[in-house]
Amino acid sequence: MTDKKTIAIFGAGSGLGASLAEKFGREGYKVALVARNAATLDDRVAQLAKSGIEAVSFPADLTSIEALAPLVRSIEQRMGSIDVAVYAPFSRESNFVPAADLDAAKLQSLVTLFTFAPVELVHAVLPNMVARGDGAVVVVGGLSAVVPIPNMSGMGPLMAATRNYMMTLNAEVADKGVYAGTMHVGALINNSTGKRAMDDAGIPISDSYPMIEPEELAQVVWDLITKRDQVDIVVPPLQQA
Repeated sequence: MTDKKTIAIFGAGSGLGASLAEKFGREGYKVALVARNAATLDDRVAQLAKSGIEAVSFPADLTSIEALAPLVRSIEQRMGSIDVAVYAPFSRESNFVPAADLDAAKLQSLVTLFTFAPVELVHAVLPNMVARGDGAVVVVGGLSAVVPIPNMSGMGPLMAATRNYMMTLNAEVADKGVYAGTMHVGALINNSTGKRAMDDAGIPISDSYPMIEPEELAQVVWDLITKRDQVDIVVPPLQQA
């Protein structure tokens, strides 16, 4: 086992997840990749190895709450302490609905991925971070967690609850050497699973809707966990009225 730090990326897709792996790997981190598709993860591990980045795949379903703590233990046993955990899930079933049409059944179908899982993940990684006096957790969400957007409810209220939790958590653990933060993406991420899903469905992308490169977002996450001067950030920045 090396003395390198470890980043665990929960929801390691082809956009932000891949760029996070490359960014942190170049900075000397070992990389744990967590997602459902084992074959895709193995391909990504092989690509990272060509760049000299040590990575290991951990196929898992993030909606399986009871499996999250054992998953964290498995990563720690294989790669050592998790120094940085990034939670950045995507679900093709996570469509938005108007607030007027939102009901409990819709919320129940989304709450595990966007609220229960990130809270349970933090609960699993936090004790060792506090014991070491160092560590960072970042949850990645969407703009609707911060700005109410008509016809885009469902995920928004749940991500807003997680945002509240993470900001409160940071206030409690910052003096223990642990950082907890959130990044909200108000743009379509190039090369991401979401972008591919739109392309596959033939959904046109409006010229007025911003596109962002995943490398830019990976740099933002790096700045969040190294500088620790912001707890909550929107990318791209919101325009001032």
